[in-house]
Amino acid sequence: MAPQLDGYFKQVDKLSESFIERLRKAVAIPSVSADDKRRPDVVKMSEFLVSELEALGAHVESRPLGLQPGKKDLHLPPVVVARYGDSPEKRTLLLYGHYDVQPAGKSDGWATDPFTLTVDEKGRMYGRGSTDDKGPVLGWLNAIQAHKEAGVEIPVNLLMCFEGMEEYGSEGLDDFIEKEAKPGGFFEKADAVCISDNYWLGTKKPCLTYGLRGCNYYSVSISGPGQDLHSGLFGGSVQEPMTDLVRVLGTLVDTNGKIKIPGINEMVVPVTEDEKSLYADISYTMDNLYESIGSKTGVYSDKENTLMARWRYPSLSVHGIEGVFSDPGAKTVIPAKVIGKFSIRTVPDMKSDQVDQLVFKYMKDEFAKLGSKNTISVELMHAGNWWVTSPKDWSFTAAGRAVEKVFGVKPDLTREGGSIPVTLTFQKATGKSVLLLPIGSSTDAAHSINEKLDRWNYIEGTKLLGAYLHYLAEEGMKA
Repeated sequence: MAPQLDGYFKQVDKLSESFIERLRKAVAIPSVSADDKRRPDVVKMSEFLVSELEALGAHVESRPLGLQPGKKDLHLPPVVVARYGDSPEKRTLLLYGHYDVQPAGKSDGWATDPFTLTVDEKGRMYGRGSTDDKGPVLGWLNAIQAHKEAGVEIPVNLLMCFEGMEEYGSEGLDDFIEKEAKPGGFFEKADAVCISDNYWLGTKKPCLTYGLRGCNYYSVSISGPGQDLHSGLFGGSVQEPMTDLVRVLGTLVDTNGKIKIPGINEMVVPVTEDEKSLYADISYTMDNLYESIGSKTGVYSDKENTLMARWRYPSLSVHGIEGVFSDPGAKTVIPAKVIGKFSIRTVPDMKSDQVDQLVFKYMKDEFAKLGSKNTISVELMHAGNWWVTSPKDWSFTAAGRAVEKVFGVKPDLTREGGSIPVTLTFQKATGKSVLLLPIGSSTDAAHSINEKLDRWNYIEGTKLLGAYLHYLAEEGMKA
């Protein structure tokens, strides 16, 4: 039987301005986790969440994580955990979000003050953290409030886990989740997990995300001379590290993105007909790609291959070179040491340690072919695993019904090319279904200048989050 949600929806509309004011207060707190000087602001944001949740009647705890690794006197921001409802007769949903944000300053090119929520005539709400991830986090609080004030019971118990270091590697969180998912832990009773920290593929049609690529990030260092040299004095008489590095990096991938390292592509799970069928109805065109990248330099001319290349196949990208002259003008220097940075986005069934060994061997073999007297060193800087689940899982079915109720369309079933490592952590620790349920659109510019969340997405997204709880309560718990 379809849930009766009209009263809840009307209350969301009635409270919409107060919800925007709640977001305005949150955006005004510059909770930048990467800046040590902003750590008091990150803590202030955690206190804001605690206050808001307590006002809604939730049981809330602010859990310390100890000192930040490598920082002698700097404590990690707390994890805010909360419980709303504890009925043994109801299912329990665990929610995750983060309250920290990326750095931002007006001098970066923002059209407005990044920590002042600014709403334009089209309902675009500009501000750092508006879409990533304060808006979605507050969407859950809005849903609780609207249910309370409409007199509509929330049909599931809610557990919440809101962290303050997501934009800086979620330090300390994995161990915390694993501990709290064990018997007696705060997350023990979770029947499913929901994360709202990603985005629609376009601007009008919602999506449910069932897969993420992983990321192995590498550095390759080549050194030779004991110091930087003048090319006029030494050019032609020494073997140059920069020349070697460019030649080695150039062997990694071809112009169309095919990875040249032997053994990498052989690890990838073949596409099945069932999987291939999921791409046909996705609301996406090549013009969407061209608009996003600002050119027509895509590898493929069709939607299906483009999306598969972004989501379900590995990619290798060269990101930069450290130790070189990069300022305007001319400088005739031969760098003594250069460090190249590149990453591989991993997919099922690539195993991270095996990828590492293939990369290390390939780089050293290619360098040896140069016959250079310089020296090479290759290192893994960090790694996060891929994640994929079944889009036919009971939690996804419930979310799909909620999307149809609120938006009148079936959602796109998508994967993403980026990484959210905590997704896999929750799945492994709880052994439960994990759903990515975004409310922001592809044009929100998360991490960039002029980040925004459309008013429509925020308010209708709040309706979606609340509706999902009702469909989750009645959906058959099966894969």
